[in-house]
Amino acid sequence: MRKRIIYRTYDGGVAVITPAPGCGLTLEEIAAKDVPTGRPYRILDASELPADREFRAAWTVDEADLTDGVGA
Repeated sequence: MRKRIIYRTYDGGVAVITPAPGCGLTLEEIAAKDVPTGRPYRILDASELPADREFRAAWTVDEADLTDGVGA
């Protein structure tokens, strides 16, 4: 699966959820289960993430772009 779920952490960083292949859940079900309650998220293609992981702790996302749902 090439899709990822991202959300802002409580300290302002970006968390990336990589669904396990063949888990049997939809992306929305995974997000509802794994994104913290009340945190907005976005589903995107893995190619949209920065390729350079060296400074991953410095990644940011505008909360206005997290429009695909809210963690349950």
